[in-house]
Amino acid sequence: QVQLVESGGGLVQAGGSLRLSCAASVRTFSRNYMGWFRQAPGKEREFVAAIRWSGGRTYYADSVKGRFTISRDNAKNTVYLQMNSLKPEDTAVYYCAARLGSGSSYYSHEYDYWGQGTQVTVSS
Repeated sequence: QVQLVESGGGLVQAGGSLRLSCAASVRTFSRNYMGWFRQAPGKEREFVAAIRWSGGRTYYADSVKGRFTISRDNAKNTVYLQMNSLKPEDTAVYYCAARLGSGSSYYSHEYDYWGQGTQVTVSS
């Protein structure tokens, strides 16, 4: 059973930065993509960023493009989300997810494994 464990959330002032990490418990499983999603209170879970595990191609939501960077470290079996120029509207629980299927996806139901989430709060 694959487990994804996020870390790195916290409280930060607007304009600040945070780096989220997501470590997979199983070194070799047939993931094709790793993604980050977020869910704010009263809102649906939304796509933030994704990375193809082989090759490293990245995808971003328009709302974070130019501010967030997704990356991966194959040796550490870890994916990261560097978040800069944070805004209060970035406040949410951030989830890491793994997709086994081929092709990129912005839809949460097409991801197969999920972490427990980490809270990010941006104060104004």
